[in-house]
Amino acid sequence: MPELPEVEALAEHLRRNAVGRTVVRVDVASMSVLKTAAPPWTELHGRAVTGARRWGKYLDLDCDGLHLVCHLARAGWLRWSDELSPAPPKPGRGPIALRVHLGGPGFDLTEAGTQKKLAVWVVSEPTEVPGIAKLGPDALSLDAAELAGILAGRTERLKTLLTDQSAIAGIGNAYSDEILHAAKLSPFATAGRLDAATTGRLHGCIREVLLDAVERSVHQDAARLKAEKRSGLRVHGRTGLPCPVCGDAVREVSYADRSLQYCPTCQTGGKALADRRLSRLLK
Repeated sequence: MPELPEVEALAEHLRRNAVGRTVVRVDVASMSVLKTAAPPWTELHGRAVTGARRWGKYLDLDCDGLHLVCHLARAGWLRWSDELSPAPPKPGRGPIALRVHLGGPGFDLTEAGTQKKLAVWVVSEPTEVPGIAKLGPDALSLDAAELAGILAGRTERLKTLLTDQSAIAGIGNAYSDEILHAAKLSPFATAGRLDAATTGRLHGCIREVLLDAVERSVHQDAARLKAEKRSGLRVHGRTGLPCPVCGDAVREVSYADRSLQYCPTCQTGGKALADRRLSRLLK
């Protein structure tokens, strides 16, 4: 799933390549991707692209006051082309859900797999998108005191809180694993039980991990962002491989539709986490 660094990189790519161009036409190949009906997507036609930004993990293309907002979900992506085919994509054929023509160049919003969760809104204000309206503070805007306030009294696992977009916006499954590894914290630690020093360390690691990923991602071609993300990961998606810090084997906890990775030596005092949704540290 694209997270804060990749979505920020896509926004920067659109600022460099789309701003100043005119939306010639929008083709919708999958009507299910549209979550709004009014104003219609055809209202984007003829509008100049005036900006692009990120709201948590949402991507916002500002078309002279009318916003094309998308959430790429787990398998969605933005594919830019300097010479976009003028032919509209065939509905129900292939991964393309929506195509935006910008007078020669343009981009496709695509989604792989069978679970179609890519979502697009056409709105006058980004806060009209329910998910944006519910976002917590952006992960890169937090200072240590604000993070402490978010953690205070919370009883859920630290991994769960870091990926709760209403608590902190922008962090997903992969970067939460990376942040917790860098901070030497168990994903099963109780969020509200961190002392001040540990909270400060966690805050520093949130900024360090995300800013490093943003720096590596911004100015990359959109097509290279997924590979760039994978190349920078230390534990996420690396089950069985040696931890680059201590050499211990990276372990995994699997859930119904996702998994987390961690290093026992660095994060859990050498203890393995049981691979069950409600399990605690093995005694």
